[in-house]
Amino acid sequence: MTDRPPSPLLEKLVVVRNGGPQQTVVTELRRVILRGDAPPGTPVPLTEVAELFGVSHIPVREALKTLISEGLVTHRPNAGYTVARMTKQELHEMYVVRAALEGAALAIAAEKATDYERALAIEANDRMAQAIRDSDGAAFQRESRNFHMALVRPSGMHRLLHILEMSWNMIEPVQAMMHVTPDDRAKLNGDHEEMLEAFLARDADRLGAIAQRHNDSVDAAIGTLPTDTGLLTQDT
Repeated sequence: MTDRPPSPLLEKLVVVRNGGPQQTVVTELRRVILRGDAPPGTPVPLTEVAELFGVSHIPVREALKTLISEGLVTHRPNAGYTVARMTKQELHEMYVVRAALEGAALAIAAEKATDYERALAIEANDRMAQAIRDSDGAAFQRESRNFHMALVRPSGMHRLLHILEMSWNMIEPVQAMMHVTPDDRAKLNGDHEEMLEAFLARDADRLGAIAQRHNDSVDAAIGTLPTDTGLLTQDT
C-alpha cells in the first residue's frame, strides 16, 4: 500500500499562536482557504495538521467542525476532510444570495457614507485598477471583495453584513476572478468604476441599477468556468 502524498495545504500553513489551540488552528486554516492557497478538493489531513501545530487531534477536529459549519470544509467517512467544492449551480446560487444581500444594503450605504468611508471605496477601486493593469487575477479577486464591502459597510446593517461576509467566504476558495478571461475582468472593473461614481454621487437608484447589471455580468462570466479541472464538481 503506497503512502498518500502530502497535502499541499501543509506547505501554506503558518503556525502563529492566536488564542487557544482550537482558535489558532481554525484561524490559520480559514486564512489559507480564503486566500485560495488550498483550492477546492484539497485534503485537510487531521493528523498532519495536529503535528504541525503541536496539538492533539481534539482541537483540530473542533476547528474543522467550525469550518464545516461555515461551508469551507467537507467531511466524508473513510475519506477524511477536504476543502469544500461546489457545483456550478451551487456557485451560481451563492452569487445570487450575495447580490440580494448587497442590494439590500447599497442604497442605505450610499446615503450614510462618511467622507472617510467614501475614501476607502476610492482606494479599493484604485487597487482593482492596478490589478487590471498588472493582469493579476489574484489581486483582482481580493480587491473586488474589498471594494464591494467598502460600498456596503456604511449601511451599518451589521447582521446583514455578517451574513454577506459568510456568503463571500463560501465562494472564495473557487477564486473565480482568477479563472475568468482578462476581458471579463476588465468589463467587471468597468462596472466597478460606474458603481463608484454613483456611490460618490449618493445616487442610490443608479447604483442599484448598475449593481444589477454587474451581477448579471458576473453570472455570465462564472458560467464559462470549466467543470473538468477539479475546481467545481459536476452538476447532478
